[in-house]
Amino acid sequence: MKRVFIVHGWEGSPQNCWFPWLKTELERRGFVAQVPAMPHQEAPTIEDWVGHLSTVVGESDKDTYFVGHSIGGQAILRYVQNLEKPVGGIVCVAGFFRLLHLTTNEEKEVAKPWLETPMNDENIKKQAGSIIAIFSDNDPDVDLGYKELFEERLGAKTIVEHNKGHFSDDAGIKELPPVLASLLEMVEEK
Repeated sequence: MKRVFIVHGWEGSPQNCWFPWLKTELERRGFVAQVPAMPHQEAPTIEDWVGHLSTVVGESDKDTYFVGHSIGGQAILRYVQNLEKPVGGIVCVAGFFRLLHLTTNEEKEVAKPWLETPMNDENIKKQAGSIIAIFSDNDPDVDLGYKELFEERLGAKTIVEHNKGHFSDDAGIKELPPVLASLLEMVEEK
């Protein structure tokens, strides 16, 4: 049974954006899809989010796939770096290693551990199966230059969408076909 875990972003919820649409599309194709409500969405921590993801996923294997939006992608990468056997693949939407537009001290405090705590890129690559990163050319939060970081650090295949903002409700994104296509591509490669 192929399972997909869709992880929302900072201040997000399972009902946001394109998550309900993706869950429905995956279930129509026979996947078991979950969009867990991550703890402390207003002030996410690595420990809480990775721990919660570990609990929700249980035993992962090559039939386990992940989709993460923004900081949700970070949580997935940090979860996968600790695994001892591979998963099927990861799709990061508006993923980041740096954030340029943090304005308040509270935002900077929440983001600091996510930006400064190192990740084990080699183990992520080893355990991730395959990684696809999707970016928008007008994202106000995630610089398009991060595309190269995902390619260089994680060997990710990257996709750039036009005029999709941060792929969020603010941008009016309720469906995101490239994510579904990326997941189906990963499954076909297995």
